[in-house]
Amino acid sequence: MDNGASSYRRFLNGDKNAFDEILDLYRESLIFFINRFVHNLDTAEDLAADSFAELLVNPKRFNFSCSLKTYLFTIGRSRAIDYLRSAAHRKNVPLDDTAAQKADLESLEEAVIKSDRKRRLNKAIEGLKEDYRTAIHLVYFEELSYEEAGKVMKKSKKQVENLLYRAKKALRTELEKEGFEL
Repeated sequence: MDNGASSYRRFLNGDKNAFDEILDLYRESLIFFINRFVHNLDTAEDLAADSFAELLVNPKRFNFSCSLKTYLFTIGRSRAIDYLRSAAHRKNVPLDDTAAQKADLESLEEAVIKSDRKRRLNKAIEGLKEDYRTAIHLVYFEELSYEEAGKVMKKSKKQVENLLYRAKKALRTELEKEGFEL
């Protein structure tokens, strides 16, 4: 599998339907990944759209030195971090549509995390440090290699290995506290 690179090459050569294939392939997983940072489904959708727009607006920036998925998730992570930085300076006013937003989030999570065991595991993952959560998500949920995850996180392969080792240890401790059978 070429992780969308052939579709992107076709898009660059003028096949507009090829970009739809890329959207179908990565849209939901990118939204889910970004949502782990921003904890707001609407914002995650907007940031994912911005990430895809980056591919459209600056098509020559992707040089095929890594997988398209890695490049796209790197853009998504960058957009999420930028959003969080700017959000720290803004005061948000809650709206009444939070119930609808939570329902959307639950629908997305239900599609991705189907069983009760997986939901409990996801809750425990959310309690981990950000780097641990990101490494676990990229390697185990998105099935990126350590090298690809390192590119997204701007870390070396060894740093990703160390993060995953510590993350699994912390996750095991957290799950044992919850009475989760390993």
